Amino acid sequence: MDRFSLLCYYLLNCVVLVFASELNVAASCALQRIISLIPFLDLKAQYLQMKPEIDAAVLRVIDSTQYVQGPEVAAFEKRFALYCSTEHCLAVNTGTSALHLALLAAGVGAGDEVITVSLTFVATTAAILYAGAKPVFVDVDPETRTMDPEAIEAAITPRTRAILPVHLHGLMADMDPIMEIARRHGLVVIEDAAQAHGAEYKGRRAGSIGDLGCFSFYPGKNLGAYGEGGAVVTNKADYAQRISLLRDWGQESKYNHVLRGYNYRMDGIQGAILGVKMNYIEAWTEGRRAAASQYDRLLQKLPCQRPASPADRRHVYHVYAVTLARRDETQAALQAAGIGTGIHYPIPVHLQKAYADIGHGVGSLPVTEALSKQFLSLPIYAEFKPEQVDVVATELKKALPALAA
Repeated sequence: MDRFSLLCYYLLNCVVLVFASELNVAASCALQRIISLIPFLDLKAQYLQMKPEIDAAVLRVIDSTQYVQGPEVAAFEKRFALYCSTEHCLAVNTGTSALHLALLAAGVGAGDEVITVSLTFVATTAAILYAGAKPVFVDVDPETRTMDPEAIEAAITPRTRAILPVHLHGLMADMDPIMEIARRHGLVVIEDAAQAHGAEYKGRRAGSIGDLGCFSFYPGKNLGAYGEGGAVVTNKADYAQRISLLRDWGQESKYNHVLRGYNYRMDGIQGAILGVKMNYIEAWTEGRRAAASQYDRLLQKLPCQRPASPADRRHVYHVYAVTLARRDETQAALQAAGIGTGIHYPIPVHLQKAYADIGHGVGSLPVTEALSKQFLSLPIYAEFKPEQVDVVATELKKALPALAA
């Protein structure tokens, strides 16, 4: 947002205040919503900065007629494996498919249990169920909001086959104790890194610590396709080979099906687009981190909890979520000021109607349940300008005292 736009923003707010006595509250809020000065996410801005490269990559695939998998996908796989510091990368059609195939490759099946968290998108749980296994939820650490390692041991049973930590909002889970527990009990570890492209734990990249790592390239992710996409990374050749077969109908060669597989292949166009975006991911990540650092400075005296960023981890801020006592009212106040926000996630998986039969009721995961009622995600993306961060922080400062009064 340039200075002229900011000036217009403040003048418009003055106009709204002047006429507030003549407008009812609903009409005033409606006016501000129409203005929508700061969107929660701006995918168009990202596209415009690299439009010639993206357009050329798409046309290259169309000209080649290699629409499914093909050389563009293979080239992206090599680059992303290198980026994640892993030997193998298998690109697939969604992050959910990546999780499903990782579980199958690890031998998870009917009768098995997988320890995971409920503070996540439902895909994490769905993939476990797709594999025929049972999700067993443990609570999260209140500071990092990721899997609490101290809760794992009590959840292990003779049927436990795997641990599936989620790197929530771009911060990696505490992987060393998770791996120690897993190795001691002979369990597989699958990292759900769908929100953690480029995140690090003690200098190691997301996806490289567990036996397998799973990523999503949904458009809004830090590395997003122009449609659906996902990938599994691993250092284990046998897992990579099995996933390679399973994603393509279990074919060892054309029409020679050695496994009962799936149609989980990545489109060539998505591979080409992701290949272009790999040129930018580090700069984008640092842009997000700079915006988060500015938020941290501006919000430090406000009655809200900011995202934790432990010194031994690199947070990539897919989401910048604060926790607030009066979340819904704060969100409404920001919306009235033309600021887009989100909630990741308002209802934890174990309290979703669709997953009620898993057996974790209200009160079973107290930290998860408390956080889900308090999360509010503020706008953050690589193109987010310092002036925009200032505006969001200013409006939040205005809203919180007013709500407390």
